[in-house]
Amino acid sequence: MSLIPEEHKEHIKAELTEKMENPVKIIMFTQEVECQFCAQTRQLVNELAAISDKITVEIYDFLLDSDKAKKYGVDKVPALVIMGEKDYGVRFYGLPYGYEFQTLLESIINVSKGKTDFSEETKNRLKEIKAPVHIQVFVTLTCPYCLMVTSTAQKFAIENDLIRADVIDISEFPHLALKYAVMGTPKTVINEKVEFVGAFPEDLFLEHVLLAAI
Repeated sequence: MSLIPEEHKEHIKAELTEKMENPVKIIMFTQEVECQFCAQTRQLVNELAAISDKITVEIYDFLLDSDKAKKYGVDKVPALVIMGEKDYGVRFYGLPYGYEFQTLLESIINVSKGKTDFSEETKNRLKEIKAPVHIQVFVTLTCPYCLMVTSTAQKFAIENDLIRADVIDISEFPHLALKYAVMGTPKTVINEKVEFVGAFPEDLFLEHVLLAAI
């Protein structure tokens, strides 16, 4: 049974054809024996690759290919590394379904462009960041406001190689929801020291990133 409804495939194909500029590779890490949603995630990304000839998929075992997982900074599964002309640090942890399917599409489109629609002021301020920044955005599949935050975080990562943006579905990683006291989504944690809940606009989100980078 297809995870992407047949009636939606033509619309998705049209959106990807219109908006994607360069090929994108989805690198998936799985471990189906112990991972509840790995099989569905594999099926979903393969279905997506079948829709667009600009998307390819590589599948690796989290344990057997641990060196490769370490290379990409992947520490849990299911994990998706969204690669464009280079690794922009864009990651998705979990099954990108429900509202998060649009997050995956947005990730692919953003990475394929390798550039953002940020203002010159925002781009220049992002260039000022000289220390690593790790953004974790905790989401749920039923969160309609998460896309705004995840998209902004990923665009930050595209603009500066020192920024990594992880999108994490808390329903699949409840221990992380507990660790970071996620009571509502989207919740964003930056460098383990700055956090906020809700859909912050670009400029306010940027202020939190700059604060965490100090």
